[in-house]
Amino acid sequence: MDEHGLARCEWAKNELLVRYHDQEWGVPKHDDQVLFEFLVLNGAQAGLSWETILKRREGYRDAFCGFDPEVVAEFTGNKIEELLKDKRIIRNCRKVTSAVNNAKAFLRVQADFGSFDKYIWQFVNNKTFINHWQNEQEIPAEIKEAEMVSSDLKKRGFSFVGPTICYATMQAVGLVNDHIVSCFRYDEINKMIQCA
Repeated sequence: MDEHGLARCEWAKNELLVRYHDQEWGVPKHDDQVLFEFLVLNGAQAGLSWETILKRREGYRDAFCGFDPEVVAEFTGNKIEELLKDKRIIRNCRKVTSAVNNAKAFLRVQADFGSFDKYIWQFVNNKTFINHWQNEQEIPAEIKEAEMVSSDLKKRGFSFVGPTICYATMQAVGLVNDHIVSCFRYDEINKMIQCA
């Protein structure tokens, strides 16, 4: 409970995480550019904390041109070298190269399905899957739907999209509601889903 009497998921333990938790995490997202952003950021997170990524989010937005996949797909080797010197992002060659590669794969998915939104939401039958976790210890690192997403993305040429990364992305963009049931956002998100 905070000073306003609100109960939250335990991981929201500082101002940056609380703001993200309260405003974004688990909210259903359908904008392709936002979906691409979370794919890139969750791929960058591999082996790191989400807080580390959130602290660099604005740097990522600037470095990756607002996460416009059409622009990122055109990044050249010289641009990748430039990004690897940018202290505002995670300077990991494999992760940066993967983001550019994934932008190209993302555009192919858009061409095949009309939008990445249509593609990704089909894995949950176009409706947020509502879990009923009592505490964070119950939440798994991955679920079968995330394994399916991961497998299909890999077939389509994506990288840094293992099941754990895919599940984190699904949680972030609201394909699943993984707020614990005592969290004030659990019911708020469920109401959003019902009204959609």
